[in-house]
Amino acid sequence: MKSLVLEKTNTITLREMEIKEHLKDTDVRIKPVNVGICGSDVHYYLHGNIGSFVVKEPMVLGHEASGVITEVGKKVHSLKVGDRVCMEPGIPDFNSPMSMAGMYNLDPAVAFWATPPIHGCARESVVHPAALTFKLPDSLSFEEGALVEPTAIGVYAAQKANICPGDTAVVAGAGTIGIVTALAALASGCSKVIICDIKQSKLDFIKKHYGSTKRLICVNTSQESVKDKIAERDLCGADIFFEASGSVQAFKDFTDCLRPGGKAVFIGMPAQSVPIDIVAMQIKEISCSTIFRYANCYPKTIRLIDAGILNVAPLITHRFDFEQGVEAFKFAGTMPEDAVKIMLKLS
Repeated sequence: MKSLVLEKTNTITLREMEIKEHLKDTDVRIKPVNVGICGSDVHYYLHGNIGSFVVKEPMVLGHEASGVITEVGKKVHSLKVGDRVCMEPGIPDFNSPMSMAGMYNLDPAVAFWATPPIHGCARESVVHPAALTFKLPDSLSFEEGALVEPTAIGVYAAQKANICPGDTAVVAGAGTIGIVTALAALASGCSKVIICDIKQSKLDFIKKHYGSTKRLICVNTSQESVKDKIAERDLCGADIFFEASGSVQAFKDFTDCLRPGGKAVFIGMPAQSVPIDIVAMQIKEISCSTIFRYANCYPKTIRLIDAGILNVAPLITHRFDFEQGVEAFKFAGTMPEDAVKIMLKLS
């Protein structure tokens, strides 16, 4: 089948590739329609690895996807041929201790699309478990369906924060994940969210599409202090801090913007080990949580998008046809400041 293949670092081709996938009784076969380009896809393209995950042989990219079901297994009754769906890309061992405990995202055996050596979904056909395939409401576009995957990260982070109505939050990082985290925090009951970045173009994008309001406040941390912004609102600190940038600096001073008893949720993955001031955390009794992707969030995320509570459509800033896949990755690899989500249309 025609596939978008990472051959080696900085080399992507669109070519025919034989991928043997047997349709089990509990599987469905899907024709992908839209596939989003994720930061991890770009990182593999530019560097060939993410930590211990190393691309050693040609690998199909893509894990943010929507599509149409073309075949169903004998035991699949919840889905049918022709259904419009989105797919949760991490396939665990459903019988593992972590899966049985409800934390299937932490199963060491998870096979995650476009994570070496697992092929991704930027191809003409994929086989996937029906249990991880979700029907899209008629009101949602295929593009919005492909955005369920990154949005689920923000929803999961907000869930981990145990937000109470009226809480205030700070989100470090105004990329795709930072934006959906801020939206999920507001949807979960935060009265104010301060989203910060050092790139003004990212903040200008948010102001343009989501407004600069009493509830959503943009701060350029190269020019302003988040701590001062919080003080302007007569707060002794934010209730919650979400780290969505992976910036080493954000990890260093996150305690400054939190109130005593505040909470931090770490989403971003820094490229190196970072020092954390434990004493500063102890003085304020700050509690910390981490997330790894998401678990049990897809149905909730779909409902939130469908209800218009999470408006993700504006996140798509650039579109490419499948035949332009190589060009799309070359463009993404330049890290353009005006790009938030780059979307491929396969069919």
